[in-house]
Order: sequence, then structure tokens, then C-alpha cells
Amino acid sequence: MNGLIDEMNGKEFESIFTIDLFNKIHQMIEKKTLPLENALMLLKHIGYCKELKIICLESFDDSLLSESMNKMIIDENEKKKEEMNEKRLIDLCECYLLLSRWPSSKMDSIYVPCLLKVALKKDETEEAQKEVEMALLALGNIGLWEMKRELYLKETSEIIEYHRELHNLTQLAYQSAWNFLIYRLFTDKSLEEVITNELHFVGEARREFEELSKCVDWKRKEERRKEVKEVKIIWRWLNVIDYYFFSCTLWNEELVGLVNCIVQVLLASRDNHKDICNGCLDILRNTAINRNVKIDDLLKSGAIDAVMEKMNQSTLDDEIMWNGLLFFLNISERLNEKEDDEKEEAEKKTTKRKTFEKMEEEGLEDIMTSLYGVISFLNKNAYRKLSKNACEYLKRRKFEEERRKKTSMRKNK
Repeated sequence: MNGLIDEMNGKEFESIFTIDLFNKIHQMIEKKTLPLENALMLLKHIGYCKELKIICLESFDDSLLSESMNKMIIDENEKKKEEMNEKRLIDLCECYLLLSRWPSSKMDSIYVPCLLKVALKKDETEEAQKEVEMALLALGNIGLWEMKRELYLKETSEIIEYHRELHNLTQLAYQSAWNFLIYRLFTDKSLEEVITNELHFVGEARREFEELSKCVDWKRKEERRKEVKEVKIIWRWLNVIDYYFFSCTLWNEELVGLVNCIVQVLLASRDNHKDICNGCLDILRNTAINRNVKIDDLLKSGAIDAVMEKMNQSTLDDEIMWNGLLFFLNISERLNEKEDDEKEEAEKKTTKRKTFEKMEEEGLEDIMTSLYGVISFLNKNAYRKLSKNACEYLKRRKFEEERRKKTSMRKNK
């Protein structure tokens, strides 16, 4: 069964693991035709694959199994210490968090200490590493709700710092630990000081990103179900990095290096990994919005050149169009703002000249002017895609510009 689950793609996964199937598993557990321990092993593997395949599965939350597992977790936790089956409680928490899209925030005081205890294991055997990976993967699936610091911060920091020193975690486990911590920023902005300056998120994300991207043959086109594990972990890192750039208010000198790393993956993935490519463009769009990231750093990192190159491809789609034009819209708006400090204003003028020269060379300056109203409207109203007319407009402008250049060259000859 596990082998079949591993081979499923997203559509097959969603079509098989329905409310009815989870209800049947619940009934089998209730009637004892399926031992609970066996059911938990199966469900844990389903949840693991669901997370690694990055599938949004809503069927479990509406099933009888979800309700009964919730009750089993509470019942097991309320037992006296000598009567409690700790392994069963861990398995129940992992299954529930891995399968649920909307886990209950009221049970954080059970999930979090239980799974952090597992994640704190420093045994480097393969079995122990797998247990730690599963616990952190489950924790990383906890949503963006408020959580008391004393419940998680000391232990999570210890896990991250220990790995930074000895590299005891798998790549998926380490990414999941950061996933869990970065999501806490949603309700506790003061965590940014710890995340940025004490735990060095930016440098760690860059190092992990570079190591993972070296393991991928970007030139090889693969079926989705056969994608290497590293590609999926890169996608998970993109989500976390995107959220960090969207939320961060502290400048960190390593940001340029991380942006450059995103740029390199964007360029490498552009032909055969459209999801990764668009994920990189999402991040670059957010860096252009974030006033703590300097426009000059976007120039130095190669971000501006990379987005231009992507937009100049003949295979443009609406998603790339939307991200690229918003990227330049935000940059243009920021460069046209005046600085109070004379030195900063002079530096901005130099950056503005360099940037607008690049945009003018590619014909983007005229395009930005003609589409300004459309782009601003779409940005303010949170539309994810431009109309096909706008996309066709850009393609037509590029075609006319290339024809004009060829005509000019013939005349000069």
C-alpha cells in the first residue's frame, strides 16, 4: 500500500483519499478489524506523502476519523503518567497534524510539547532521524495562529542551533523546523529579532537552498510523480522565504546573497520547473515591495536582469506577466519617492538611472507607462493574473520592437 501511495500524483491522491475512505478507516478501527497501530502507520505515511507532494487535502477534516482522532489524543493525554502510551500519543498527534488542513489550535498544549520532545532527540541513527523528521514535519503543518512563546521557542531554537553546529537533521526536517518557527511571525512580529539576528535565518536559508539546488538536474524534464525529493523541499523553502521577505523589517547584509540564490534557481528552473520558477518570481516581487530591501541590492543580486530575461521569453504566460510587471511597478514607484537625506537621495538617483536604462533598453519603460493603470488596479484588487489582452499586448510590443530594429539595421546597411 505504501508503495502505491508513493507513486500517486496529486490528482490520483485527492481522488482516492476521500471523506468516504477516511470514514471507512474510522469504522474499521471502531470494529477492531484494523488494529489502531496498523492504521496509524498507514495514516502517517499518507500524511507524509501528502506533505511532500504538497497536496491540499480537505477531506480528512470533514471525516469521522478526524473527530475520533481528536478525541483519542485528548483521552490519551489525560491518562496518568504510568498508564499513558507515549508512543501512541506521538503517532496520533503526527497523523492528525499531517492529515489535517485546519488542525485545532485549542490542542497546541498537547501537540507541541509532545512532538518537540521527539524532535530534540540527538541520536543520529537512521531510525531516530526518521522519527525527528516526522515530528518536525507535523509541527511545520501547524497554522499561522497565535501561540505562547514558552510553548515552543526555547526548544525550537535549540533544535536549529544544534543542527547548525553538527548537521544532525535531514534536509526536510531542518526546513520543517524553520517552517514552524517562521509561521509564528504571523502573530508575533517581535520574533524577527530572534529569527534574523540570533538564529541567522537568511544565511541558513541560503546555504540550504544552494545545497539542495546542486542536487537537482534542472535541464532534465521529469514527470511530476518522479520529481526528486530535493525539488519538493526547495518548493517548501520558497514558501517560507517568501513569507519572511513579505514580513521582515530588519535589514540583514546576507539578504543580497539569498536574493542572488533565488535568482540562480529562477534561471535554472525556467525551462522544466514552472512551479519553482513562478515561486522564485513571487519572492522577487515581494522583495521589490519590501522597503527594507534596497533597490541597489536588487541590481547587485541580478534580480532585475533575471526578471527582464524571463519576461523577454517568447513563452510568456499571465502568471509571469503579473509577477514581472508588478516587480517593475513597485521598483519604479520606490525609485520615484524622494529621500530626506541628501546622500541617500544622491545614491537613489544613481540607482534610478541604472535601473531605468536597463528598462528602456528592453522597452519596459514604455510598457510600464501604457499599462500603469491596469497594473495598479490589479495590484490593489489582489488579482493573481492579468488578462490575456495584456499578455498579448506585451508580446505584440516585443514583436514590433524586434521588427523595428531589423528594419533599422537593413536601412543602415
